[in-house]
Amino acid sequence: MTTRKAVASSRRWVIKIGSALITNEGQGLNSEAIVSWVRQIADLRRSGKEILLVSSGAVAEGMARIGWKQRPHALHELQAAAALGQMGLVQHFESCFKQHGIHTAQVLLTHEDLGNRRRYLNARSTLKTLLSLGAVPIINENDTVATEEIRFGDNDTLGALVSNLVEADTLVILTDQQGLFNKDPRYHDNAELIGESSASNLELVSMAGGSGILGQGGMRTKITAAQRAARSGASTVIASGREENVLKKIASGESVGTLLAADKEPITARKQWLANQMKVSGKLFLDAGASRAVLQSGVSLLAVGVSRVEGNFKRGELVSCISDEGQEIARGLVNYDCRESLLIMGEPSEKIESILGYVDEPELIHRDNLALL
Repeated sequence: MTTRKAVASSRRWVIKIGSALITNEGQGLNSEAIVSWVRQIADLRRSGKEILLVSSGAVAEGMARIGWKQRPHALHELQAAAALGQMGLVQHFESCFKQHGIHTAQVLLTHEDLGNRRRYLNARSTLKTLLSLGAVPIINENDTVATEEIRFGDNDTLGALVSNLVEADTLVILTDQQGLFNKDPRYHDNAELIGESSASNLELVSMAGGSGILGQGGMRTKITAAQRAARSGASTVIASGREENVLKKIASGESVGTLLAADKEPITARKQWLANQMKVSGKLFLDAGASRAVLQSGVSLLAVGVSRVEGNFKRGELVSCISDEGQEIARGLVNYDCRESLLIMGEPSEKIESILGYVDEPELIHRDNLALL
C-alpha cells in the first residue's frame, strides 16, 4: 500500500481546491491564499513534479461579483454566475503563475467529455500535451453549458476523473477540514484524525453515512473521489488548504491530513480497468513482429504492424488485438476509427498525415491505453 514517502516522491499530481478555500467562504477570491498555493505549486514544479489544478469557486466568485448573497436554484442563474466567476478565477491564477514564469491553460470539462471515449482520448491527449509543454492546466466543470444530467455534481469527482484520465500518481484534495475524523470533532473531544487508510476501507464509507464530520462538508464525496482515483492507481491526500505550506509538507512526506492509499500500482490498475470494463467494438490483426513487440516489450501498437481490420468502431473505442497465431493478446483504446485504420494499416507512422490528411496520434493504440491479456 502507498506510503507517505511514496506520495512525496510521486511525479504527477492532481490538486483540487474547494470553493470555501478559493473564495474565502464565498466573500470573493482569497487572493492571499491563491498566491501561497501558486508559490507552492511553482516549487513542486521546480522539483520535477507535473501538476494539474482542479479549481472550484466559479459560481461563488460570480455571485460575489454581482452581489448575490444566496446561491440561486435556477440552473440558468447558476450557469450565468459561473460564466462571470470563471473569468476572475482564471485571470487571478494566470497572473499569479506568471510571476513564476509558468504558463497556465484553462480546460473546461463536462461529464460527457469523459464518458464519451472519443472525447476522453481528445481530453487526455490535450492535457498530456499541456504537461509536456510545461504548462499547468487549470480545470473546472463547464458550468455554463452543463445540464443537470451531465454535471459532475462536485469537483471532488472531477478531480478523481482527471486523475484517471491522465494516470496521475496522487490526488490532493484541499478542503477547509484537517482531514477525515473517526468522529465529529465538534461534538466529540476524543475524535481522532485518520492519518492513513486504504481508499477501499468500507469503515470510512460507514462513517460518512452517519451524522459525523465525514457526512458534513462534502466528506462523503471526498471518500468517493478517493475510491474513484484508486481505480487507476492514484492515492489521495485530504488536507486543510489553510495549513501553511500544506503542499510542500505533503511533498516532503510529512503526515499531513489523511492519506487514502490505492491498493494497486497505477499501471496495473489502469490496465485492469481497460481490460475488464469496456465492450470490445472491433479487432486488429497483428503481424508476427507486432505480436512479439506488444507481448514482449509492452510497446505501443503502430499501424505498420496491423495486417487486417474488422468491426465498425470509432476513435476511442475498445478493440481486440489478435496475434499472428490467432490469439487475443491485448485490448486497447484505438486512436483512429475503422475506416481510417483500414487506410493506414501496414503503413509507417510518418505516412499517416499524407494518407488521411491529418494525424491525431502516431500510434494506432498508445501503450498507456493497451492492456495485455
